[in-house]
Amino acid sequence: MGLDSRPVSMLDERASYEVADFEVPTGREEEWRFTPLRRLRGLHNGTAEATGKVLVEVEAPAEVTVETVGRDDARLGKAYVPADRVSAQAWASFTDATVVTVPKEAEVAAPTVIRLRGEDSSAAAYGHTTIILEPFARATVVLAHRGSATYADNVEFVVGDGAALSVISLQDWADDAVHVSHQHARLGRDATFHSHNVSLGGDLVRISPSVAYDGPGGDAELYGVYFADGGQHLEHRLLVDHSVPNCRSRVDYRGALQDADAHAVWIGDVIIRVEAEGTDTYELNRNLVLTDGTRVDSVPNLEILTGEVAGAGHASASGRLDDEHLFYLQARGIPFDEARRMVVRGFLGQLIERIEVPEVRAKVAEAIEAELER
Repeated sequence: MGLDSRPVSMLDERASYEVADFEVPTGREEEWRFTPLRRLRGLHNGTAEATGKVLVEVEAPAEVTVETVGRDDARLGKAYVPADRVSAQAWASFTDATVVTVPKEAEVAAPTVIRLRGEDSSAAAYGHTTIILEPFARATVVLAHRGSATYADNVEFVVGDGAALSVISLQDWADDAVHVSHQHARLGRDATFHSHNVSLGGDLVRISPSVAYDGPGGDAELYGVYFADGGQHLEHRLLVDHSVPNCRSRVDYRGALQDADAHAVWIGDVIIRVEAEGTDTYELNRNLVLTDGTRVDSVPNLEILTGEVAGAGHASASGRLDDEHLFYLQARGIPFDEARRMVVRGFLGQLIERIEVPEVRAKVAEAIEAELER
């Protein structure tokens, strides 16, 4: 299947299942200019052979159906078409896919946990996951990434009419891991989608969440927390495509950086198309720089093609710890190091508290504490 070209918006992504339809990135392209291509280990240029392995284990409540299927399963690739060369390579290279289905009107209290564990970063692995919520279902899914890997995958979230899905994606990789992932949600009429991307581990992690709407009344909230240490590259590239009337989106990503060559990238793209009257959207990215030698790139993009919107805005800010906050705490007898930790906890904690699964919320809080102890 060839490229799907829709010359409607400057923010439109190209789409194709064919690797050859995308040129090999050079780093001069807008979508690749912040990514250190030499550290992708060939995921972007076809030299990374699919000889590695990422093990997938799923723990699901009784109401949820979990299947391992071949690439010929008709449900795969219906919600999302690859938007860049790595995504297309992942589509062309995976052998088995995981399909999770929540039946119509089911309200699943316990989360479905998908554990992905790499054992070796010297060889590449590719994957595909499809999460389907049938109409009026409610569920929570946790994607937990651990171990050593060179991994590229696509994740589809199909949220039916009136359904509600909450997703927590935890990048807790070992220090040598490389992970490039596209996470795409397609929302039906009056569907609700909440996502939490938490990026802590890995050498290079590039996550691309995106949302598209199939009917009015869709509501998407995308949250992210990341903490980059020396030498880490953590990149999040978001796209929210408002193409139908009366839908809502909120984006809030926050990160902290410390030590030399820690690099965080956040790209937030929002399109409000001509037919998307009544859209209500806002996106925010904030970064806290804790030491010298770090780098932050934060680029919000908002393209509005209709004058009939309920609200639209964006904001981005990156800076050091507020001296007044630190002075206030120190003046009350709190040592500098503890005052510093308190400010960072408060900055990131507002989003961590939104994570619905208590065990994951506690794990993320503990991981942040461990980062601050360094």
